[in-house]
Amino acid sequence: MINRLLMELEQLRQKLNQHIKKLSKPRYLQKSKTFNFLLSLTVAVIVTAFGITTDWTTTETPTLTDKVLWTGNSVDSGNLRVQNNTEIPTLTDKVLWAGNRIDSENLLVQNNTETPALTYKTSWIGNTVGSGNLRVQNNIEAMYVAPDGTVYTNSHWDEAGNEAGIYKDGKVIGSLEDTHGWSRGGGKAVTASSKYAYIAMTQGAGGNKKEDYPPEGTTWYCVRRYNLLGKPAPFSNGRGRDKSMVITSTKSEVTGLATVENELYVSDFAANRIRVYDTDTMKELRSFNVPNPGTITIDRQKNLWIIQSKKGGKPAKILHYSQNGKQLPQQIADVVEPTAIAINHQGKLLVAENGPRQQMLIYDIKSQPVQVGSFGSKGGIYAGVPGEVRDLKLYGLTGVGTDASGNIYINSNGFNRSGTDLRKFSPSGKLIWRSLGLIFVDNADADPKTDGVDLFTKQEHYLMDYSKPAGKQWTYKAYTLNAFKYPQDPRLHTSPDGTFFRRIQGKPFLFLTDMYSSFLQIYRFNPATDGKIAIPAGMFVGTNGDKKSITGTWPPHQPKQGEWIWRDGNGNGTFEKNEYDISKDYPYLGGWWVDSKGDVWKALRTQDGTGIRHYPLQGIDSKGNPIYSYSSMEKQTTPSIFNDLRRIEYFPQTDTMYLSGFTVDHPAFGDDTKVAGSEIARFDNWSQGNRTPRWRIVIPYDTTGKREVATAAISVAGDNVFAVTFKTAEVYVYNATTGAQVDKLKPGPEVGGESGWIDIPYGIRAFRRSNGEYLVFVEENWKGKVIVYRLAG
Repeated sequence: MINRLLMELEQLRQKLNQHIKKLSKPRYLQKSKTFNFLLSLTVAVIVTAFGITTDWTTTETPTLTDKVLWTGNSVDSGNLRVQNNTEIPTLTDKVLWAGNRIDSENLLVQNNTETPALTYKTSWIGNTVGSGNLRVQNNIEAMYVAPDGTVYTNSHWDEAGNEAGIYKDGKVIGSLEDTHGWSRGGGKAVTASSKYAYIAMTQGAGGNKKEDYPPEGTTWYCVRRYNLLGKPAPFSNGRGRDKSMVITSTKSEVTGLATVENELYVSDFAANRIRVYDTDTMKELRSFNVPNPGTITIDRQKNLWIIQSKKGGKPAKILHYSQNGKQLPQQIADVVEPTAIAINHQGKLLVAENGPRQQMLIYDIKSQPVQVGSFGSKGGIYAGVPGEVRDLKLYGLTGVGTDASGNIYINSNGFNRSGTDLRKFSPSGKLIWRSLGLIFVDNADADPKTDGVDLFTKQEHYLMDYSKPAGKQWTYKAYTLNAFKYPQDPRLHTSPDGTFFRRIQGKPFLFLTDMYSSFLQIYRFNPATDGKIAIPAGMFVGTNGDKKSITGTWPPHQPKQGEWIWRDGNGNGTFEKNEYDISKDYPYLGGWWVDSKGDVWKALRTQDGTGIRHYPLQGIDSKGNPIYSYSSMEKQTTPSIFNDLRRIEYFPQTDTMYLSGFTVDHPAFGDDTKVAGSEIARFDNWSQGNRTPRWRIVIPYDTTGKREVATAAISVAGDNVFAVTFKTAEVYVYNATTGAQVDKLKPGPEVGGESGWIDIPYGIRAFRRSNGEYLVFVEENWKGKVIVYRLAG
């Protein structure tokens, strides 16, 4: 009965479809209302008859032998192929649903057209300001504090072009503009008068040849003049495109700036001279000799105090000169590493001591300088609980100063340019405000033991409170690098940027890799001896042809060629001669992975069929270091669908492998080393030898060589696979079971709807919390933060 009725319905449907097609033509659009009424009546009668005849109260489920209907795309039942449809399909002998194209031969999932929205919010960590042009810069290398508390800064580089910032009352109120692009960069000196601000900067030859730029192969090391609002202030005979620069040198950068009355004093390091310019005309008035001159400040007697930078075996000093260049007898020689100086409101000399003391030292300079005080905890960030962030614990000092009211300003930049930490204190030492810009080419990962409450980047530890508003959830908890106890820490000598945080046998470990996947660094923690510090424990490096894996003199005792594994056998964080395991392998790395058991995986970009390396964890030694060796390394077969493997993530609990790279079906355009490839594939029962994918996803990839569309990184967590694109920073979310796309995330209004490019191969890291919520961390290099997406579970 049902089959007969369905046949009749099909005949009626075909007739109705013919009428509808006619009506869609222009000449039928004005047909009478009679036909429309009859059409509606017919449909009503059919529906009523169907409802009565089928008797829905029956307890037996009827068998529909002809058709099963979904909304979406058409699937050929013979080959399970879902076609992309731009309109509602007509009813044929097909099974229909909304989804992706699936080829039964290779289980390829691609071209998603429907993405039901997930509920998500956007937040961030690592920068006090989450969006906009006025946010805390990547790092501050020089600082000047005006009497009214306005802070002018300078640095060599800021990704968003804010090399020279202006801060006041805990806010970024402006910048000294146009320091970025056209071969420009900032520098390491800044000062201001009541009328102008001045910065050291560099100008290369990359500009318009019709304008004033240096010739090819030449760099100008300049002083650039601005008004106090940050606009360039040109002058007669000024150089550069807008005539606001004076060229000091073509050999080395300006290392110090100071003004008194109508004179500007400039440290020309290469020439070993102090040059003096008229602040109105910017003409050079005179110069005098000072060996290795650095930062300058002016005392109440209008004399100069100048840091004489250390050179070779000669230690640094702070020297005293008259305005005319006569060296005065006073000097300070008991500071290990002076990095900044200033005169406070009482006429005392403030010195940033960046040696082991990590303090601001205070000198009475009325006669022979005498230290009369200090500010900050002795030992800085390493006092008390090493690495724990406290108000008075400083680290990597680059700037000191006071305003007319005696408030104290100090910038800590960490070590190896870790990031900006600008603080203002009352004269009594109480913290008034703090501006943080801690992230540059970095990403975060979560501690599974604390369910994502503790987050780690390459040098920082954050504590999260997810009940708070976006951008207010994070607290800077610890700085995990100890530059004095572990001077060979790889973070001081390389540029890591991808973070894996793991609990191995219940113990915490930090793994770091870099922009080109050339190494994997390993760190352990021992709170009893090192507080919050991540202790160097091991390192993998790749083969670099017939050369050393890492050029230069670091690390000591490095093998002359091949690749190596270093393990800190005696626990002192130093690379010793007998601590290397040596091998030689294919030089081109695709990616690293550390699974939940602590096994290390490496994907090689080889086409020889055995491009996967598995380093099973051999245990943890008596010093707390994980043990890996080449003798226990396994070479595993690369699935035949891949011809250029880029990323690898293995999950031992389910024996599931996720791989991405370029495939035979979707090859690479050129040799872009950073991207994740053209496809992601899931393999079940990996350890049993299965190399047939459960599914394959075609992800955004470059087909033009312009990288306008490309996937930078992938991450798997819980029931989802996440992939982020290179230039657009869009996060694609796929179902880990089926490969179907379920959403696409973009930066929300909390971060101004903006993001920079994803520059690193591990620019996305996902974590599923115990309540089902997903945390997705995405590198945001442009504005100096990590974006955090929170998705409902």
